[in-house]
Amino acid sequence: MGTPQNEPRHRPIRSYVIRGGRLTAGQQRALDELYPRWGIGDDASALDLEALFGRPGDTVLEIGFGNGESTWRMARDEAERNFIAVEVHPPGVGRLLMALEREGLENVRVFLGDAVPFLTTRLADGAVDEVRIYFPDPWHKKRHHKRRLVQSDFVALLTRKLAPGGLLHLATDWVPYAEHMLEVLDATEGLTNRSPGGDWVERPAWRPGTKYEARGDRLGHETRDLLFERVG
Repeated sequence: MGTPQNEPRHRPIRSYVIRGGRLTAGQQRALDELYPRWGIGDDASALDLEALFGRPGDTVLEIGFGNGESTWRMARDEAERNFIAVEVHPPGVGRLLMALEREGLENVRVFLGDAVPFLTTRLADGAVDEVRIYFPDPWHKKRHHKRRLVQSDFVALLTRKLAPGGLLHLATDWVPYAEHMLEVLDATEGLTNRSPGGDWVERPAWRPGTKYEARGDRLGHETRDLLFERVG
């Protein structure tokens, strides 16, 4: 039965838009053979993070890791921390899984799927010590701004998942999007800006530079890092 003509349609909020992308043979193998080792199952139960990683420790959540280049490098350099990496596009997940196998990293767990239900159902409030979102799609055209990941409802959800004193670190090379992010984060209850000037911070040592960022630099883009702390 269809929706009545005058009845509003309610669509779930998503943190992504599906795009095409063909899996290579290596990426398909990684999804088939390596996801059972490093992947997080798709069910509705709340995660026991200590059991998930087999050890206690601070947990960093990265959302939208692309090809996973930054993810495995951060996990290698911050071996004492546990990383949960969430990405909706299978080719990127496959590439990260291959890197985890190659580097022998055991402090990463990967979730293939939408971040919003994952945050809502799998992570308890206050469960993570840091959230990192690097170079999300800026959706340049004004009519597409509603598709941007960093919106008030989503940031409020992220804030609930952060432990007191936890950090929310965002980066983008599209200045208008950085300004939008700053406006949203400034308006979110429970967050305070770590920037002395009330805007951006220098790139923290823990965020690796990437090929994508280097390409943006060559094109004259200006990367902005935003660092906010969960208070209260």
